[in-house]
Amino acid sequence: MMRLLLPLAIALVPAACAAPRDDGYPSLLPRPIEKRGFADPTPAPPPVAQNDPALEVEIDRQRGALARAGMSFTAKADEAERLAARARGAAAGSEPWIAAQVALAELDTLRSGSAGALADIERLAIDRASEGKPPYPKLETLLADARTQNAGEAERITRIEGMMPRA
Repeated sequence: MMRLLLPLAIALVPAACAAPRDDGYPSLLPRPIEKRGFADPTPAPPPVAQNDPALEVEIDRQRGALARAGMSFTAKADEAERLAARARGAAAGSEPWIAAQVALAELDTLRSGSAGALADIERLAIDRASEGKPPYPKLETLLADARTQNAGEAERITRIEGMMPRA
């Protein structure tokens, strides 16, 4: 009898392993979502900005305002550098030092022209984005130029202040 049970047990072991069971445990086979892979989907191409004549006029106006502010700042910055160079050896409170300080104060006032133009250009970009419109290349270029000019002016003021003797 044992001899009969041994071949029967050997024959039933593979059959028991292969039989489908529904005992509440999940299958270890890959799920359909796991077969899809982990690569990110390709993004949709960005929308192309349509030509906006009204915005073009405003961009040109803001570019002019930024250029005028830059020219007036540069002229005054050149004068302030000359005055600061004269005040370099002078004592704080002396006539050359006071003249250079006044020029620096005027320079700070003139920098507000570039800062104001930058604020106006940023407002154009923000308004455009809040309307859900795509970035406008000319506006983005102007915005980058305005930020560069504003940062350059602030750096130049700091450099001129560094030339001056401390009070």
